[in-house]
Amino acid sequence: MQLETILFDLDGTLVDTNELIIESFKHTFREYGLTFTRDEIERFNGPPLVDTFKSILPEQAEEMIQTYRKHNFANHEAFVKAFPYVREVVEHLQNKNIKTAIVSTKLRQSIHLGLKYAGLEDLFTTIIGLDDVTHAKPDPEPVQLAMNLLDARKETTLMVGDNYHDIVSGQNAGVRTAGVAWSRKGKEFLQTYHPTYMLDDMWDILELTK
Repeated sequence: MQLETILFDLDGTLVDTNELIIESFKHTFREYGLTFTRDEIERFNGPPLVDTFKSILPEQAEEMIQTYRKHNFANHEAFVKAFPYVREVVEHLQNKNIKTAIVSTKLRQSIHLGLKYAGLEDLFTTIIGLDDVTHAKPDPEPVQLAMNLLDARKETTLMVGDNYHDIVSGQNAGVRTAGVAWSRKGKEFLQTYHPTYMLDDMWDILELTK
C-alpha cells in the first residue's frame, strides 16, 4: 500500500548533530570527573538522556542532564547542519501531499533549535518531542501520537531513523520502518533490528512513494 505519512527522527537522520552530541557528552563527563572513550560515548547517542545518565550516576542524573543541555544549546550554531538533500526530498514529499512529522527523543526547544540552524525550521508543523509524551521511543507512544495528529493509518505510515529505538518504536506502533545507512551506528547494526527498508541516501525515500 502506498505511503501517505512519513515520520522522521531528527538527530542523525535529517540533521547532523553527531559531533555536537559527542562534545556535549564529553563536557558533561569532564564536569563529573568521568572518562569514556569515543566509541562508548557514541553508544549513548539515541536513548533519552535520563536513561543514559541514570545508568552512570543515578543520584546525579538530573544535574548531568542540565549540564549537558546547557552546553548543547550553547553550541548548536557551531556544529549543526542538515544532511545532504534533506530539504529537497522533504519538499518533494510534501508536494506529493505526503504528510510528514518529526518524532524525536529530544525536548521541543532543542528540536526547534536544531531545525533552525539546519535551515529546516519551516518544513515541519507537526513535531513530537520528549516533553510531549510519557514514554519515549522505543515505546510506540511518540509514533502513535504523531499519527493521531496527522490522522494517519498504520498501513500507510513509515518511521525513519538512524538508531534502534526509532525502528523498534515504529515496529511497536505497527508501522513500516526504515533505517538510514548514514547512521553513525552503521548500516549493519541497524539491519539487526530488521527495518522494512534501508535507505542509502535521502533520495531513496522517493522510490518508496511511487
